[in-house]
Amino acid sequence: MPSQQLIRTNCVGAAWFEYITVAATSTVFVIHGRSRDHSQVVMAEMCRVEKRGRVYLLTLTGTDEHRLNPALLDAIRSALAGVRSDAAASGGSAALVVAAEGKFFSNGFDLAWARVSPSDRVPLMVSALQRIIADLLSFPMPTIAAVTGHAAAAGCFLALSHDYVVMRTDRGFLYMSEIDIGVPITENIMAVLRAKIADPRTRRDLLLRGKRMTAAEATARGLVDRSVGGAAETVEAAVAMGEELAARNWDGEVYASIRKGAFREACRGIGVAVEEDEAEMKKAASKL
Repeated sequence: MPSQQLIRTNCVGAAWFEYITVAATSTVFVIHGRSRDHSQVVMAEMCRVEKRGRVYLLTLTGTDEHRLNPALLDAIRSALAGVRSDAAASGGSAALVVAAEGKFFSNGFDLAWARVSPSDRVPLMVSALQRIIADLLSFPMPTIAAVTGHAAAAGCFLALSHDYVVMRTDRGFLYMSEIDIGVPITENIMAVLRAKIADPRTRRDLLLRGKRMTAAEATARGLVDRSVGGAAETVEAAVAMGEELAARNWDGEVYASIRKGAFREACRGIGVAVEEDEAEMKKAASKL
């Protein structure tokens, strides 16, 4: 195995991450967080980022349900910050793939954690997720969700917030369970869902019927761009797609600007600043 060398450790929120070089051409970020299991605080690796060619692969680690509590959300946001920083320092175009270990991509918010004090904890989780979606909508490179397992509720929303979705065919559903468990969806999140689920019937079935969509159905309805065999194949297909997109050598700043313009309502709803026409024209002129 290639030698590993710790370069530096950074902290973002409640998470911290280590930059590790593997051989001479690869970088891995290992993101740790503090999660609370009953009365005990557990220090654990939450996610990992490795660079494959021009593609950053962010993986939620472990075989649990990847419930979105503040610890995991902070770890994901730390990972995104690490990717953004590394890409800026490296130069050139890149792409981001987000995947997960185990049978779940994410089973949504950590409701068991939230029930301890709903009035305090639910807003914490929602705000933290909204910040991640804002990061994705303004990310300076193409983003791809590799849905390697079930993606439910907030986990489904997280997957659909990427530019592209690749999903495994042998296991897993896209499932917005809020209608079944009696949890309303905030307008900030709904603005993104309206933008990402263009077909009214698909939006109705996913949000108002709580339909569990397989990869085949989600692909037919336009929610998923490609469906492939198992988890490993899904990740490989997503990385290959990322490599194809990165090979276009797009300007990351321009890519993010066009995305924000294409999804203006979603960006404004989630809190991403959208440039007005005059500012956009000045930026376009500076690129000529």
